[in-house]
Amino acid sequence: MATNCNKNTSQDWHPADIKAALHKAGKTLTSIAAEHGLTSSSTFSAALVRSYPLNEKRIADALGLHPKEIWPSRYNEDGTRKPQGFQVLQQKKCTRAVTRRNGNARKAA
Repeated sequence: MATNCNKNTSQDWHPADIKAALHKAGKTLTSIAAEHGLTSSSTFSAALVRSYPLNEKRIADALGLHPKEIWPSRYNEDGTRKPQGFQVLQQKKCTRAVTRRNGNARKAA
């Protein structure tokens, strides 16, 4: 059975692979949450499938890795975060001179 634990892969680790690596390291999401003074591990579970930079870092630290090694789709090659959500929309600029909204033409800003 192949896992995504290979550092040369560009695919994010499967959540089960992350949990297995934590188990091998003698940790759980609940124990990591407790180390950081949290009573619930739900935000750590969410970080396995959705972007949650702070908890991504905490999980990666528990494994002795950089978050980009676990979630390469969320990080640039230099280790900085890729823009996500509203930030991506802000980066997309209208290149046309006129934009149509509700059937009305207006000049692009």
